[in-house]
Amino acid sequence: MRRALPIILALILVSFPALAEVKPFPTGFKAEMIAINDAKIYVRKGGNGPAVIMIHGFGDTGDMWEPLATVMMGNHTVIVPDLRGMGLSSSAEHGYDKKTQGQDIGQILDALNVGKADLVTHDIGNMVGYAFAAQYPDRVKRWVAMDAPLPGLGHWDEIIRSPALWHFNFRGPDVERLVAGRERIYLDRFWNELSANPKAIDEATRAHYAALYSRPHAMHNAFEQFAAFSQDAIDNKSFAAKGKLAMPVLAIGADHSFGPGMAAELGFAASNVTGKVIANSGHWLMEEQPAATVSAIVDYLK
Repeated sequence: MRRALPIILALILVSFPALAEVKPFPTGFKAEMIAINDAKIYVRKGGNGPAVIMIHGFGDTGDMWEPLATVMMGNHTVIVPDLRGMGLSSSAEHGYDKKTQGQDIGQILDALNVGKADLVTHDIGNMVGYAFAAQYPDRVKRWVAMDAPLPGLGHWDEIIRSPALWHFNFRGPDVERLVAGRERIYLDRFWNELSANPKAIDEATRAHYAALYSRPHAMHNAFEQFAAFSQDAIDNKSFAAKGKLAMPVLAIGADHSFGPGMAAELGFAASNVTGKVIANSGHWLMEEQPAATVSAIVDYLK
């Protein structure tokens, strides 16, 4: 299978559309609600072989990983959750700090009888992924982290002063009233301003995610992910004080976003970091450059 993988990958990548689109997961995937802590997590699982778990961020749900999951299910057991309170997972009153959500990931793997897994993350998923890896280092074989920093580590205090990140502190009852019924307008801001080419996030993709973020409490829960950053910074500094992660890490940055700086940021959390830059992309790597991003991840994990 290893010898055939480059040929299979090449054939699949050639079939990718120029622009990403949200597609259903292949029929080999099954979805279930897994009870963890005080929430129920919507989890897709399919394929056979060593496990890989994929964690999304804000503006997406686990649906973002379909192109990668489709490629990897041939020789991996692919596990794709929606974070608590997001996508089709249940709303939770508390627990949006990433330490708790890292424990969510551990409980998901326990429920699926999975011991170790490769880890692929993006955006806030990086923060959950680090919290999982720091608490359960023996359960992560390799980690691919894409285009977002870690609260409290590296250049975090400088990064959060960027005017582009005003949304980190945009929350509260009045904010939720302003956004209610206008979720699409709010999300368009991220897709337009944080992409290299806004047209890469097509109308169908925008409508798909806008509908999910318009579900009851969904935007409140998303705001809570950002509200937890102060606590996440405290927790991450505590994790890092115990030592850097030892597992191999691939840090992928988009050339119009974090670029090579992504490897530098992850270097504050892990000792064995390889950097990769995806050309002609902003923050939304899986939507803007799906073929190149999938190729980089599969090549690293094969």
